[in-house]
Amino acid sequence: MGMSKDTALMVIDVQKAMFEEAEPLHAADQLLDRINVLLAKARESQINVIYVQHNEAEGTPLQTNTPGWEIHSAVTPPAAQDLIIQKREPDSFYETNLQQELAAKGIKKLVLSGLQTDYCINATCRRAVELGYDVTVVKDAHSTFGQGPLTAEQIIEQHNDAFGIFAKVKDTSAIEFS
Repeated sequence: MGMSKDTALMVIDVQKAMFEEAEPLHAADQLLDRINVLLAKARESQINVIYVQHNEAEGTPLQTNTPGWEIHSAVTPPAAQDLIIQKREPDSFYETNLQQELAAKGIKKLVLSGLQTDYCINATCRRAVELGYDVTVVKDAHSTFGQGPLTAEQIIEQHNDAFGIFAKVKDTSAIEFS
């Protein structure tokens, strides 16, 4: 099933510092590869691409305008027409211009990828559904870190199951934009 021009691919918080933590990000290389596959499909179909950048306070890994804050160089750099949304909270809509930009572009469907499964992907997915968007989470193109007794794989699997209750959940290979 294809998607039309009212669709946007969101690449959330794929920033350098996320790949430099003491604990490695789960399947980091595969994540970057899959996001590049999604970006190539989106560009080929001339679908809107939206990058989201998390901004944190001075002295933190994602401090605004520091090397760690930059979008990871392994992910296709933003093209001139791409939108870059700056946020300070896990929800990409909260106190940002994302909703206004989506409305201006006539976007009704969102395809989510990036970081972190249990924070910004989770919060953005739920908010997008509440706002009436048709949401697809790319189940093998988001990641996180292990937390307490849970491995990253367990957190990702549990969230993919939960996302499936109110959003579509598909593998990278099943995403078609045209």
